[in-house]
Amino acid sequence: MRNKYFVSAAAFFVWLAFIDSKNFLSQYELQTEVNKLEGQKAFFIDEIKKTRKEQQELLSSPEKLEKFAREKYLMKRDNEDLFIITEKN
Repeated sequence: MRNKYFVSAAAFFVWLAFIDSKNFLSQYELQTEVNKLEGQKAFFIDEIKKTRKEQQELLSSPEKLEKFAREKYLMKRDNEDLFIITEKN
């Protein structure tokens, strides 16, 4: 323990490991959060691609647009009646 370099290095390690605001534990937590957010980013990029593809298909065909409007928004023509059947749990 008389070696001043060893004592200085040990004190520096303790400072970095536990005391500093950017210690090892907080760096690990931040890295896991970054990994989680990158996974979410990849998921949302895929969803955006799917949505753009669906949008392109809907805008290219009036029949597909009508089918989408009927299924998603329950739209109907003027001379039609619409019956909605729901299941009770």
